[in-house]
Amino acid sequence: MTTKRPEAVAAIAGQMRSAVSRRRLLQVAGIGSAAMVAAACGTGSSDSAGGEASASAAEDMSDTEKVVNWSNWPLYLDVNEDTGEYPTLAAFEEATGIDVTYTEDVNDNNEFFAKVRTQLEQGQDIGRDLVVLTDWMAALWIQSGFAQKFDKAMIPNSGNIIPRLAEVSFDKPREYTMPWQSGFAGLGYNVPALQSAMGKDSLTSLDELFDPALKGRITLLSEMRDTMGCILAWKGFDPSNFTDAQFEEAIAALTEQVDNGQVRQVTGNDYIAAMESGDVIAVIGWSGDVIALGEDFGFSLPESGGTLWTDNMLIPALAQHKKNAEMVINNYYDPAVAAEVAAYVNYICPVEGAQAEMEKIDPDLATDEYIFPSSAMLDRAYVFMELTPEQNESYSRLFEKAIGN
Repeated sequence: MTTKRPEAVAAIAGQMRSAVSRRRLLQVAGIGSAAMVAAACGTGSSDSAGGEASASAAEDMSDTEKVVNWSNWPLYLDVNEDTGEYPTLAAFEEATGIDVTYTEDVNDNNEFFAKVRTQLEQGQDIGRDLVVLTDWMAALWIQSGFAQKFDKAMIPNSGNIIPRLAEVSFDKPREYTMPWQSGFAGLGYNVPALQSAMGKDSLTSLDELFDPALKGRITLLSEMRDTMGCILAWKGFDPSNFTDAQFEEAIAALTEQVDNGQVRQVTGNDYIAAMESGDVIAVIGWSGDVIALGEDFGFSLPESGGTLWTDNMLIPALAQHKKNAEMVINNYYDPAVAAEVAAYVNYICPVEGAQAEMEKIDPDLATDEYIFPSSAMLDRAYVFMELTPEQNESYSRLFEKAIGN
């Protein structure tokens, strides 16, 4: 396995105004109008947990078709850069005889949902047996009947989930989802380009991100909760508990930066290539993505605070290889396998026992707080406030308008 890890990553600076637990964990951020439409047009869940999703499931072809089609985000699985092979996935395939087609086609939650929504609503197989979605989008799928309930007998390693992620409000008790990775949203930067533009090798605040020296050379995330969480904190508000007026003030601050040309683009994972090329110097981005780029790149939580999130594995309704997908999930909840993945992706590992296994791979990574954060570090990040459907619709509309959509 090839790991990508900088020798030095910018330290997290500053103190938060209030301590919060990480996505507390991951309460659903509110189901907006898209979810309500999906629930009305979809496969039809009769209970709050999407209970009829299993009843509408396709025949499981796992015993005769040894395949899994898995959609995930970019830079989210260990890879050998010389061969392009995913070592942990190759080992799984060899051990089980299951051929996994792994596709990095989740760039943004809403964008991915738009690609498959019509099929989901019409009760059709979307051609994927396993997908990875952020908690609020996973909640939408569950409540709309777009996810299948696990057979936990096929996932005995599910008991290795770290305690703080074992229960979430949108999926109690983890019948439809298992965390893939968690992480921070904060400041990422191309160190040589930053030194050239500003004469410094790290960013610690949004004041610096919005410095005129970086005009037209920064990007923000299209994930509203991450970008607005950072901006709310920058404006002195609590992203885990704010008012409409405070959100509107933060939107005004975002609009100013977009309108004056400071922001080059608002994007999903596309910012990675732009940072590598140097076209973009700094971003509001995701911790593991930036750290994985290597020693010429840095990440820090802004002094005012960043956000915390979790991405979850789930099996879509009508997926044809459910048992095989459950075997994939079980594989990645083996602590030794989880440690291999964590050593590469540098995100928060959700698997109990992986830290001990990491000692065998890289003792330094076993103490890396971007992978195994302490409570003190988690207290420096915010969980975005749980939204009502009405708030979610209103805030999303304001955000889309601010970024020019």
